[in-house]
Amino acid sequence: MRSPSLGIRVTLITISSSIATMAAVLFFAYNGLVRDFENVLTQRQLLETDSATRVVDQQLQIRLEALKAFSAFLTDGDNLRPLPELKELLGRQPSLERYFEGGLLIFDDKGVAIAENRFVPRRIGTNYSDRPHFREALTSRQAVISRPIIGRTTGLPLLSFLSPIVSDDGDLLGLAGGSINLAESGIIPDSLSEKSNAIFKVLDTGHFTQVDSLTPGAPMPELPPPGENLIIDAALSGVTSGVVTDKSGKRWIYATRHLERVGWLFLRAEPYEGVTGPARASFENFLLLSVLAALILATAAWLLGRTATRPLEHMSTRIRAMVDGASDTRRLKPKGPPETRNLALAFNRLMEEREALDQMKDQFVATVSHELRTPLTSINGSLKLLDREAAGELPEKARKMVQVALRNGEQLQLLISDLLDFNKAIAGKMMLQIGTIQVSEALEQAIEGNRSMATHYGVSLCAVPAAEPLVVRADPQRLRQILDNFISNAIKFSPTGAAVQLSARAVNQNTIRFIISDHGPGVDEQFIPHLFERFAQANPSSKQAQSGTGLGLAICRELAHLMHGQVGYYYQQGAHFWLDIPRQETSREPDHEVT
Repeated sequence: MRSPSLGIRVTLITISSSIATMAAVLFFAYNGLVRDFENVLTQRQLLETDSATRVVDQQLQIRLEALKAFSAFLTDGDNLRPLPELKELLGRQPSLERYFEGGLLIFDDKGVAIAENRFVPRRIGTNYSDRPHFREALTSRQAVISRPIIGRTTGLPLLSFLSPIVSDDGDLLGLAGGSINLAESGIIPDSLSEKSNAIFKVLDTGHFTQVDSLTPGAPMPELPPPGENLIIDAALSGVTSGVVTDKSGKRWIYATRHLERVGWLFLRAEPYEGVTGPARASFENFLLLSVLAALILATAAWLLGRTATRPLEHMSTRIRAMVDGASDTRRLKPKGPPETRNLALAFNRLMEEREALDQMKDQFVATVSHELRTPLTSINGSLKLLDREAAGELPEKARKMVQVALRNGEQLQLLISDLLDFNKAIAGKMMLQIGTIQVSEALEQAIEGNRSMATHYGVSLCAVPAAEPLVVRADPQRLRQILDNFISNAIKFSPTGAAVQLSARAVNQNTIRFIISDHGPGVDEQFIPHLFERFAQANPSSKQAQSGTGLGLAICRELAHLMHGQVGYYYQQGAHFWLDIPRQETSREPDHEVT
């Protein structure tokens, strides 16, 4: 698997860290939004219940103050007014009757009803002193309001108000009373339950009844048993606000407020969706902005990564060009960030040392090769004379040993010649005689020169005629040397009975390509990058490879460069070595010598 580039890695690291940071921010932001909206909704429930408590308390206080004002008219200062006057006063209270639609009554100092503004059977003469709020009013001589009760004679759910009638000396003369029918009074505001998805309840904590569910003619409903309604259970737990989950799994936010004077607990709850809905909407907007910011950040990271790694890419490209010989310069310009400059300086120093070593090696090889050539020529000449029996007939064993020594000496002399030619080529000291060459003639001469070798290996040689006459400018001897090297390699690695094909064609208006094709197995793909390097052999274990020096293709490449050409290789149903040579211009150029 191909490893990603440094720029991509920098971009991926930046993007991944940004995404991780953004995810963490989004997580905490969403939780923060939920908590904030939960607090807001809880505060709203508290405000609603507090508002309801104040409204009800004000309504109760208004009625109680009105009753206290009315009780002051029921005494002459020392005694309770006569019964006819009391009845007349009761009949003159239209405003007070609107506050106490359940009726107005006057009681004596024992708690016995003695007058009423609305006739109710068996109410006059009834003693109510056994009621807790009557006992409290008679004892404390303070105005009181009862807890919800069922009327003794009416059977209705009532709320009873009492105000003491006191003489100027502070003696208790009686009680003024009024009652409201909780099922019809409207004392509990309806505005708190306007939302269909909200829950509003008024609970009597003393009698464990549900005040808001009173209906005319029906007894006061009791609270559901523990565990039946988890919202009511949470409200009665003493925790004034919070989140509760009902039996169906739905979550609610609730708040409570207690009205001490009547023992009522106001409960209001809304679904938790009131929190998550706005929080989700806000979160989606925030998420959209975060995604846009992430895209911008990713683009910026990619651009910054490209900017940071572009000098390295340019440097790598130039280094490859230097290695392949496609660049005239052998130095990198130290520019860019400090790391890039240091890398360029280190590479330049490495190239200087490498060139110094190459030059030392080439000089050593050239010196050794030159010094070996003269004595080796003498040795090979002597061996040839011995092989031809110039010094007399040799024994059979001695003659075979001379032949082996002669073959090895000729192989060594060929290697030395190749080394000297290669060193001259790379040093630019090889003399070339550039002239005009007919392509068809060059191919025929190459075939004739290698026919005996092809016959020895059982391979045939043939030339493919070109569609048009082709002329190139090259050194005839060096062109023939390149073609002979390509042809000899093709012959060596071709199967017996196969054909080696020579062809030439115009690549463009300025270049002619020679192609030597065979039907052999071709070059191993892993070796192709090193094919034209010195001392390189694709299959050193084979007998054909062992007979070569490993310099032939490297010399071909250098000779082609000296003639402003190129060499190459590709495989397509066989191996194909090619040579590109400049084409002869229309106006004939004179032959000339180049180095």
